[in-house]
Amino acid sequence: MRHLKAAALALAATVACATAAGPAFARPAAPEPDPPSALVSDFAEQVVGQADNDGKPFAIVDKLAAEVFVYDPDGELRASAPALLGLARGDESVPGIGDRPLKAITPEERTTPAGRFEARYGPDADGHDVFWVDYQDAISMHAVIKGEPGERRFQRLSSPTIDDNRITFGCINVPGDFYRKVVRPTFKGAGGVVYILPEETPLATVFPEFSIDTAPRLAEAPRLGGGTPGGN
Repeated sequence: MRHLKAAALALAATVACATAAGPAFARPAAPEPDPPSALVSDFAEQVVGQADNDGKPFAIVDKLAAEVFVYDPDGELRASAPALLGLARGDESVPGIGDRPLKAITPEERTTPAGRFEARYGPDADGHDVFWVDYQDAISMHAVIKGEPGERRFQRLSSPTIDDNRITFGCINVPGDFYRKVVRPTFKGAGGVVYILPEETPLATVFPEFSIDTAPRLAEAPRLGGGTPGGN
């Protein structure tokens, strides 16, 4: 099994996560979501309009805004939350990175890839239940972890700026309450689709089936800062 999956995500799996009772997309209690940008709203409408989510719940990860939006199968916004993302800018994963140990992953290789991912829960190398976004490249979405001393992950996640939200090896870290009340009960069971919007590659290149004008948004979007190398 992949060393990265075993080492990086065992910590995430230690966070207590109660499975919601009832159907996989029964609506859980959740905080009032922040309104998505026009681009995210337009993207969500096209997902449902084209039935690209196959009738499943879905999430949109906006890397430029460092936010995650979770939707019901019919496109109704369920909740949103800030996120910590890969330390390095970029929209692709290094080939074979999911099979490498953490210590072999250089800072410039720690990206959160863009694209459409069939996501579902499954075991890691230690048998922990993990929400895999991209199993092959060991990218998951999980509750924020403490990480290495000095990373200040919890402070980064709650700070008012997005300049410090780049710290992970590529996984998507979200607030623990959001993970427990929204992510897990929404996607546990049949899974869903996670769309990660690009930060450098044109949206039309990553999602050619969608027609969305992103030029003004990309030109005005803030540049996300880096940070010190951190855990997954």
